[in-house]
Amino acid sequence: MANQKILIVDDDQNICELLRLYLAKEGYETLIAHDGQAALDLFEKEKPDMVLLDVMMPRMDGWEVCRRIRGQSNTPVIMLTAKGETFDKVLGLELGADDYVVKPFDTKEVVARIKAVLRRCSPDSQESNGIIQFENLSLDMSRYELKVKGQVVEAPPKELELLAYLAGHPNRVFTRDQLLDEVWGFEYYGDSRTIDVHIKRLREKLEGASDAWCLKTVWGVGYKFEAKD
Repeated sequence: MANQKILIVDDDQNICELLRLYLAKEGYETLIAHDGQAALDLFEKEKPDMVLLDVMMPRMDGWEVCRRIRGQSNTPVIMLTAKGETFDKVLGLELGADDYVVKPFDTKEVVARIKAVLRRCSPDSQESNGIIQFENLSLDMSRYELKVKGQVVEAPPKELELLAYLAGHPNRVFTRDQLLDEVWGFEYYGDSRTIDVHIKRLREKLEGASDAWCLKTVWGVGYKFEAKD
């Protein structure tokens, strides 16, 4: 945890300073950018371990910054938004953000979420997850690599973690709350739409891969990875 580098991106200097102070207490090194373009420049130069990314910023908004980061890296991204509408949350998740926090936020909660995300994305955590294989499907969580019919399919880390959890417990039904708790790893202050968005995206990537398994909706309950004998 100590000495990990976090890039804070927000045009509000007071928020940046508050987060910097709290994170410094926890032993993190911090970098600060006040607009989207400066954030990308710092990201490419410093290779931070995580990005805290405000949505509404000058020069380039957080959505575009997140999209560009995801185009080159799986570095965890937590979005900071003053809006909180479902559309904003869903858009951020579809772009590959690992989490979002709605302003005004409790700084201690942000720090707790940072720790949770970094813990899940640590090399030790990734190596312990191993490889999951079914017909025409291979998921290597040590490399965060998904292959469908032998071809690598790009997917954000959260989608891969959700698929790994479901496929790692085939034919077991999980509620949305259970999946939020197990995959996101903390008490989630969002809604069940988060899971629905990720399942929809995964189904698009896995469509037509095999008749031997599928991501199945269990109406009124949740989801399962159904594997036929």
